[in-house]
Amino acid sequence: MEAFLTSTLLVALAEIGDKTQLLSFVLAARLRKPIAIIAGIFVATLLNHALAGSVGVWLATLAPPQILPWATGLLFIGFGLWTLHPDSLDDDPKLHRAGAFATAAVAFFIAEMGDKTQLATVALGARFDLLWAVVLGTTLGMLIANIPAVLVGEALAQKLPMKAIRYAAAAVFIVTGAVTIIGMPGSAQ
Repeated sequence: MEAFLTSTLLVALAEIGDKTQLLSFVLAARLRKPIAIIAGIFVATLLNHALAGSVGVWLATLAPPQILPWATGLLFIGFGLWTLHPDSLDDDPKLHRAGAFATAAVAFFIAEMGDKTQLATVALGARFDLLWAVVLGTTLGMLIANIPAVLVGEALAQKLPMKAIRYAAAAVFIVTGAVTIIGMPGSAQ
């Protein structure tokens, strides 16, 4: 349960103001099909994070047990620092002839490649070694942050205290990193 809850919280907070949340605003404004967009986000996130979580679990098998907490802890601290920098969309998503679902799924999957939430999913997979809990948690966290963006759109973004949310997300990542490192056997000397 810890893996699921930690994954959900970290990704939900990290996603606020992230480029994929900005993409959700754009898709909602352009496509005006919230159910199809949300379904596309769900499928893209589930596939992307299943891949990322699998990579994390695999990497954990390669790292010596005494190094893994340091590596994942430092990654979480790095994500916390990265979260302090607001994201922006590089391109306007291209509409696919297949419709809103395909457009959202493809655009979201591509936008998530190399994004902090995808890399956090790799680290969470390595940290917890419970793939299903990490993938379900990160997917739920992504939906918690993006469903309101799709349903309420830009009006919500203007009312949220984005700077405070970014600081809170950064703090959660940094504390998770510190707890991961400090929780190592023999590190409390």
